[in-house]
Amino acid sequence: MQLSLGPLQYFWPRERTLAFYREAIAWPVHTLYLGETVCSKRRELRTRDWIALAEELADAGKQVVLSSLALIEAESELSALTRLVDHGRFWIEANDLSAVQLCRERGVPFVAGPSLNVYNHEALAMLIQDGLRRWVPGVEQGHVLIDELLCALDAKGVARPEIEVIGWGRLPLSYSARCFTARALDIGKDDCGFRCIDYPDGLPLSTREGRPFLRINGIQVQGDEIVDLAPELPRLRELGVDLLRVYPQEVGTDVAIAHLDRALTAETPVAPLGQRNGYWHGEPGMSGQARPDAA
Repeated sequence: MQLSLGPLQYFWPRERTLAFYREAIAWPVHTLYLGETVCSKRRELRTRDWIALAEELADAGKQVVLSSLALIEAESELSALTRLVDHGRFWIEANDLSAVQLCRERGVPFVAGPSLNVYNHEALAMLIQDGLRRWVPGVEQGHVLIDELLCALDAKGVARPEIEVIGWGRLPLSYSARCFTARALDIGKDDCGFRCIDYPDGLPLSTREGRPFLRINGIQVQGDEIVDLAPELPRLRELGVDLLRVYPQEVGTDVAIAHLDRALTAETPVAPLGQRNGYWHGEPGMSGQARPDAA
């Protein structure tokens, strides 16, 4: 099992973003996902910049995957996606069916991202036929459903794709055409002033009782908790999971990578750094603190 660094979900300044990925060259991660997945108005790095960075990281020995938007609404966004696919050197993380169609038409291998909503083995088999090489299950798909889908593929004689599970970070829960950050700040979506850049880990949202609840990130809503699947490594191995995904955070991503890297080679379970992921167990996602027996 190897580690991957998922796409940056937040809006960071250009130099901070470039410095982050250049630091990542030295981290024990096999795959790096690059690109804007949330909002096309975030243009600190444009398409040509992401491609140039991808080439730099690939030349340093990393597998690079170019990630697409989760919600494509405009012709300009489709044009940017077409440029990513037509580059040809890299796999594409398809977070929208538009990306699947373009990859299929051009014969470009792709990863089914967690926003693609694959809930049955027939859909998964059809995507494999279209060129799917790796599947990232949605955040609410626990180990039971993943096992059922993979066993159904086996029964049909369909070769399994690589499986990548979100192992650490805040979970991307939903997307909307409406910008939640703009609404929270009482400004129009078209006049947002790119205020997401003021919230490098998203805008915290609490319940009326003051309990941390969600993170608002432009058109995306995330869980507030940072989940950690390190205690679940025995079950992940049983499922045949190939990659564990780490989502970048403003602080501590390198610590999370080192933590999971230790967990992969440790003879005994390591103490978790984050919260227990209820979804993984078929429970509500927000399940409180990690279980004592997971330490």
